[in-house]
Amino acid sequence: MNIRLTIGDWDTQRSDAQMIRYEVFVVEQKVPLEMEWDEMDRECVHAVAYDAGKAVATGRLLPDGHIGRMAVVKAMRGQGVGGAVLQALMSEARKRGDPAVLLHAQSHAEQFYRRFGFVQEGEEFMEAGIPHITMRHAFR
Repeated sequence: MNIRLTIGDWDTQRSDAQMIRYEVFVVEQKVPLEMEWDEMDRECVHAVAYDAGKAVATGRLLPDGHIGRMAVVKAMRGQGVGGAVLQALMSEARKRGDPAVLLHAQSHAEQFYRRFGFVQEGEEFMEAGIPHITMRHAFR
């Protein structure tokens, strides 16, 4: 596996990030299309990971320190590429001085985020018909 990671704004990352998010969220997880795209994409820092030149994972960092839209194409899950995207977004948050990052994790992914120091806050809730939990990682 030869992973290359890019960080950029929506204008530079849009094409590949949209493709991955559409495949994972809209097609695979049946998230309504109108819920997937929002005006915040233009305000975010986006990460896209590539394997052998093919876009395979993405995520975004909002101005308020939320990480979201973490998605890895099915064939690449469990190979560390999602962790690379997450760590890149955490690094961007740290660089700009955010004291912590917060995310709404799909409940089944809780252990993935715990491996990177995230802890659950509050109770499980539904978002787009999928159980989620709020998780936070404070920088030291």
